Amino acid sequence: MWEERAERARREIAALATDGLDLSALYAAALALVRQSVPFDQACWAGVDPDTMVMNSVTNWRPWPVTDEYAVRFAQSEYQGNEPNTFAQLMGRPRPVARISDAPGPAVAGSIRINDLLRPLGLVHELRGAFRVDQSCWGVGSLFRNGAVDFSDREVEFLAAVTGALAAATRIATRAHHAVWDQHGGPIIVLAGDRGELRAATPAATTWLQALEDAVPGRFSMVLYAVVEQAKASRTGTARTRMRDLDAGWVVLQASRLLTGDDPGQMVVTVEPATTGQLLTLLLAAYGFTPREQEVCLELIAGSPDADISRHLFISPHTVHDHLKSIFDKVGVGSRGELVARLTATG
Repeated sequence: MWEERAERARREIAALATDGLDLSALYAAALALVRQSVPFDQACWAGVDPDTMVMNSVTNWRPWPVTDEYAVRFAQSEYQGNEPNTFAQLMGRPRPVARISDAPGPAVAGSIRINDLLRPLGLVHELRGAFRVDQSCWGVGSLFRNGAVDFSDREVEFLAAVTGALAAATRIATRAHHAVWDQHGGPIIVLAGDRGELRAATPAATTWLQALEDAVPGRFSMVLYAVVEQAKASRTGTARTRMRDLDAGWVVLQASRLLTGDDPGQMVVTVEPATTGQLLTLLLAAYGFTPREQEVCLELIAGSPDADISRHLFISPHTVHDHLKSIFDKVGVGSRGELVARLTATG
């Protein structure tokens, strides 16, 4: 029965999450598990920033022939276009998975992703999912097939049944590797064109980009295209997202439209080490804190005693105590000092 296979897969994915794997290794192992029940010819899974849904770590099953043109068009279709089954759409649905064959015919006929990007590679069947837990999306993924056999209803149900486990495992991988990046060599600033293509970079950016490209080819390009597309769609002309750097660190990319100059479509993109505060919001979500628990935790990290937390958040001292107990349990610590040390560690 597919339900038994899905339950076994959920347990195995949960076990993977406790092995301390980085996200790429976790997804590679999880894809191998899923493929036993849902065969596919090609796959692409990505971790995402839960605040922006910008992809920040990509794992492919088999090498993926991604050119700059491909990445540009994918970012445009995913973040600005009127595509069927975007990951943002799936995130908002009761069941966060969908196959392209179930989308309306006119939408498929007009899809850039399907007609211009996938079919030229011989990929005619697509099954997508958003990895959601506690109403936050931590990862997304697509499975593809060539040939005549589409994904079955049971296979769709199987993927839907494991997306929660995948999200929880992604969240654990996120909080297991949160060392803050140490910037060297000056400011990292790049100039991107209207489509997200790299036009110029500071010397420090050139060095940093080369090291990142050598270690993880294509990661920065995919994030750059995505954040530029979001900035173009933003009313303020600005967008930011967090992404992995080398050595398990985190950086923040901010894209801002140039309002003057010969090419108003250009974007300035800065890359800075993520601050403790910027990582805290990610980590608190990664530990599964409720919105109220996040507020209590931030008060605690700021040094507020119980009485001040109660007054600031308009809750009773007893409720503060209950929230603190839940927070300690989720992080696996026994005191305020241990909690602060765990969440603000920089190494």
